[in-house]
Amino acid sequence: MNKHIAIIGATSGIGRALAVEMHKRGYTIGATGRRIERLEELRQQLDNRIYIQYMDVTELGDAIDQLDQLADQMGGLDMVVLNAGVSHFQDESVGRETDLHVIDVNIRGFGNLASYCFERFEQQGYGQLVGISSVAGLFGWGLNIPYNASKAFVNTYLQGYRQKANHSDADITVTTIMPGFVESEMTENKEELFWVAPKDKAARQITEAIERKKDQAYITKRWRLAAWLVKLIPNWVWNRM
Repeated sequence: MNKHIAIIGATSGIGRALAVEMHKRGYTIGATGRRIERLEELRQQLDNRIYIQYMDVTELGDAIDQLDQLADQMGGLDMVVLNAGVSHFQDESVGRETDLHVIDVNIRGFGNLASYCFERFEQQGYGQLVGISSVAGLFGWGLNIPYNASKAFVNTYLQGYRQKANHSDADITVTTIMPGFVESEMTENKEELFWVAPKDKAARQITEAIERKKDQAYITKRWRLAAWLVKLIPNWVWNRM
């Protein structure tokens, strides 16, 4: 069956690579983002089975309307990948305003669409909700405070909806994707990064996790070990690092 998937935040990095990978596998793609010219480039690249829609996830009501418009164009919606997100790692302008911006995009924008998509899937009786989180959500970090905290929110939020799905009459899968460092505008020219995965490799592993309907997947797989080690470090040690 030709499945229809909407990728929220598909103009660059993981989102764009995921759109290309899933299109190769026969999916009909709906791609959203704020940079419409990049969405047009993606549509030209993929040529068919691709629909695009402007979306700023911080415009909560508009984002819902735009997702509905996209679903209508596509002829249905089987899956949604929530990938839109921002970070200010190693940004000298960090402070209250940047904190609030990350919260608006990564928490309010995410929660708005995640809750709506779950309700939509319950009404239609099936669906898969995929959230792009991060290994960073496992710990607090003074160099990227709001980003790490926002990904911790995503992890717990999706865990709650996963439990809710297990008690629903609808056939709903909730998948949490936890990448480490992946080639993107967020990691470009950043210092002190390691295990930076090519975005195409990350997209393949994400697609495999989605198709296997996994609850959670680390991308790339080696980050499972790093996550295990992080969980062993006591808080008093983290606080002094």
